[in-house]
Amino acid sequence: MAYHAVPFIFTTIKNKRMKKLATGLLGIVFLSITTFAQTNTVPNGWHLMDKATDGYNGVSAAKAYQFLKSKNLKSNTVVVAVIDTGIDTLHEDLKPVLWVNPGEIPGNGIDDDHNGYIDDVHGWNFLGGKDGRSVNVDSDERGRVYYGLKDKWDNKEVDKSKLSKDELYEYEMFLKAKAELKGSFGKDEDFSAVDIGALKDLHTKLLESDSILKKAMNKDTFTGRELDQYVTKSFAERRAKNDFLSIMKTNNMLDQTNNEFIEGLKEYIEYIEGEIRKADAKNNPPKPYRKEIVGDDENNLNDRDYGNNNLMNANPMHGTHCAGIIAAARDNGKGMDGIADNVRIMSLRVVPDGDEHDKDIALAIRYAVDNGAKIISMSFGKSFSPQKKWVDEAFAYADSKNVLLVHAAGNDAKDVDVSDNFPNPNYVDGGRAANVITVGASGDPKLNGLVASFSNYGKKEVDVFSPGVRIYSTLPGGKNYGKLDGTSMACPLVAGIAALTLEYFPTLSARQLKYVIEKSAQNPGVKVDKPGTDEEVDLSELCRTGGIVNAYEAVKLASTLTGDNKKILPKPKMKKNKKG
Repeated sequence: MAYHAVPFIFTTIKNKRMKKLATGLLGIVFLSITTFAQTNTVPNGWHLMDKATDGYNGVSAAKAYQFLKSKNLKSNTVVVAVIDTGIDTLHEDLKPVLWVNPGEIPGNGIDDDHNGYIDDVHGWNFLGGKDGRSVNVDSDERGRVYYGLKDKWDNKEVDKSKLSKDELYEYEMFLKAKAELKGSFGKDEDFSAVDIGALKDLHTKLLESDSILKKAMNKDTFTGRELDQYVTKSFAERRAKNDFLSIMKTNNMLDQTNNEFIEGLKEYIEYIEGEIRKADAKNNPPKPYRKEIVGDDENNLNDRDYGNNNLMNANPMHGTHCAGIIAAARDNGKGMDGIADNVRIMSLRVVPDGDEHDKDIALAIRYAVDNGAKIISMSFGKSFSPQKKWVDEAFAYADSKNVLLVHAAGNDAKDVDVSDNFPNPNYVDGGRAANVITVGASGDPKLNGLVASFSNYGKKEVDVFSPGVRIYSTLPGGKNYGKLDGTSMACPLVAGIAALTLEYFPTLSARQLKYVIEKSAQNPGVKVDKPGTDEEVDLSELCRTGGIVNAYEAVKLASTLTGDNKKILPKPKMKKNKKG
């Protein structure tokens, strides 16, 4: 399952200690998803604040805008692609900032711009079928690798010295998958005692109660404390109120909103189901979820005639939240503000409840580049990449077209210098992409520390840290908002800072943008907790720059640079067809 995509927004789920503590039905759900919600509250939008003026270790957004205003600079629109789970295109804070394909006439069933994608008005769903359906659940890449390569490599005498570079990569990946599936993997992942049916019944009941309470209280979002103060007027209202408070009070969750509460349970149900699928892969080949709906040849990158324009799948929460962090309409009196003020969000759906396919990732990147995106936000990842060369070529193609890629580091409290974290900028054929920023999650002393306890790190492979704890942003439902945790939230914040910088300094190249973001990152000047340990270290031991991103410092540095877009960049290796 994608370690920091849909299932791990409530990131303490991944903490094995919490799993061992969780024994009852409600204990399993809420001990795992509410570590930060229990005792630590921060104002909505703390991630945009400034340490000196506001007391929170945010990215100094207001100071950045004050600086830009003082320079009398004109803003230019920047297209940012969010490669994710899809988004709620009807959300009140996102509708004004959606990218609209200028060459496409909505709803006419014709490929007006001849790019091979019909009615791709706001982006494309690479997990869609021609019949309008979408893949919502998919398998784990580990199982796909093992069973896909088993006949070729299992129990064979192999002389590695005689293998080509591609064959060696494939063989070692197969051995890793086999070792994890047949070895120690899964010892702490036993959810066989969890009653999934009961969890789903609880979720359904809460949805019904939520509908009653929203109407009664005349508001779409309310906290447990607000609900506790509400005086009910009917038996139905009293029962609905009790459904929420009986759990919220027991688990000290009164500061959570109704939307966070319900979505957290839904996410955890999906996580449990994914873990059960993983365990099943130890003995059985994974089901071909994607093939049954999408119907393409997954082993042929040039077979691109697939997908649909349905961006609002069964659960677009993750992508909706990420999009809001980047560009939710500012100063409109609704919900919250995105970091960037002149962005158009392009939605590209490749992330299911399960692991992404390399083909979809590669083609989504190419779609974004060919349709004008200058920054791509990628809050997903996995530990296996069987078709990494396809993704490498897409990275190089983006570099050749001056596009910056921003990627989340993951939520396993692991050192990704030694643990695989895909996609990454290290090319299989050697070399490294120069247009990629990998992001870890920072926090605040009021949120259990300056570095998130769940964040992956790496002195070589993680470039910067960015706020990723209790981040308030858009949620599906048209008018919903809530706080989520993860490097998945830290990543779009960096993408948004890059977009803001490019808006006002449009001559900067992607590589210069990367330089600006990294060079302007600020070391906190104090020791931080190394994720997964009790050790205190300098932030320079956890990422390459040793810094937390800062929007004010970024735009200030950008103002001193001169754009250089004429530099010779890598040429794409993949041949173009009618879809780019």
